[in-house]
This record gives sequence, C-alpha cells and structure tokens, in this order.
Amino acid sequence: MSDLFDVSKEIILVTGASQGLGRQFARVLAAHGAAVALTARQADKLKGLEEEIRGKGGRAAAVALDVTDTASIARAVDAAEAALGPVTVLINNAGIAIEKLATEQTEADWDAVIGANLKGAYFLATEVARRMIARKQPGNIVNIASVLGTGVLKALSPYAISKAGIIQATRAMALELAGQNIRINALAPGYIDTEMNHAFWSTPAGERLAKRIPQRRVGAESDLDGAILLLASNASRYMTGSVVTVDGGFLLS
Repeated sequence: MSDLFDVSKEIILVTGASQGLGRQFARVLAAHGAAVALTARQADKLKGLEEEIRGKGGRAAAVALDVTDTASIARAVDAAEAALGPVTVLINNAGIAIEKLATEQTEADWDAVIGANLKGAYFLATEVARRMIARKQPGNIVNIASVLGTGVLKALSPYAISKAGIIQATRAMALELAGQNIRINALAPGYIDTEMNHAFWSTPAGERLAKRIPQRRVGAESDLDGAILLLASNASRYMTGSVVTVDGGFLLS
C-alpha cells in the first residue's frame, strides 16, 4: 500500500514555493522522494528551502519564475528541466488576493489577481503539457483552486472569479489532454492557517469565521499533505478533471 502514494520517480515543479502552501507541498513531496523544482519570483527566497531539502538527502533546485510573464514561464521550465530532468508533475500553486469590495477594486487589482491566479496557471500548464506531449510522456498537473471557486465571501471577488476559472480550466484541459495520458485535477483548500494570515485568526473577525467551519477549527498546512500526495501520485491514476475539497466542511455551512 505504501507504493500507492509513491512519488520517488517524479520530477515535480511547484510554483509559489517560497512560503505558505507551496513551501509545505514542496517539503512533503521531497520527503516522499520526489525531485522538486522550487519556483517563485525571487529565487534567492528559495535557497533556504533548497538547502533544507538537500540536507535531508533530497533533490531540489531553486528557479526564478514569474507566472504573469509567459517568457519567464518558458525560461523557468527550461531551467528546472536542465537541473532535474523532464517535469512529470506540475503543482500550480502561485497566487495572490487583494481584499477590497468589488466597487473599490481597480483595473490594476483585477489584472494582478487574474494574471497570477488564472492566466499564469493556465499558460504554465499548457507549456508543461506541450513538453509532455512532445516527449510522449505521461503527465500530471495539479491546480490549486479554493473553496471560493464555488463559494463566495465579500471583498474577494477577483480572487473568487480566478479560482472558479481555475476549476473550469482544470476540467476543460483534462478533457482535451486525457487522450495524451495527461491528468489534470484541482485541490480546493478551505481556510488554512499560514504565516501570512496567522494573526487574523486571533481577531474577532477571524474567530467568527472559524466558528462557521463545521469542524470548528482552521486548517493546518499539514492537513493538505494527504490530498497533495494523492493527486501528485499514481494513487489518483483514474482521476482527471476532479476537484478535491479539503475545508473542514466549510462549504456545507
């Protein structure tokens, strides 16, 4: 059974790996034997994680990647593959949110969120998929969506729209690429306690939001470990176009 979630033969590119969920995904996948290309806009922010993984006997390479720049996408995949070999799994995690009411969001806000969360993820997925097809290589793409791709909260409209788009992009590309032996699924986390939002959960607003979660707690980054291993490994071999929700029951509330 332990072989079911084996990723030791995979070369996995993780976007947004300098912090939060991306960093956690990279650590977990590396700990289970994957070679991991760590990407973020500033590669120097990845050096500590790269050294940590290598210090534990893993394989990792830090690569600069700005997902909003299609030229940067091609360069980054080139660099990752030069360092580790052909990418077999993509974890499309990089993203941002700008918290304002819809009537206060600017065109620049919209472009920043949609560019990073939807456009960037889409064009990185297509870049990696083209290479897999050219090599006649099976492949696996995991898009990180959100419960706000199906539900909504105030002051996050471009973010919610971008994540709804990611879910539809997952389904559309899964249908097109299934015949090429490339699977595409999405992971939709609920509210997860990360270093960026940690202080919020101690505020009255954060405490009210946490009480809306049926499990009565905010998720920990490690609560996603099982789901990312499922989707990145051959355990999900008959899944494509699926959305795996990990939210403590939030959408039920």
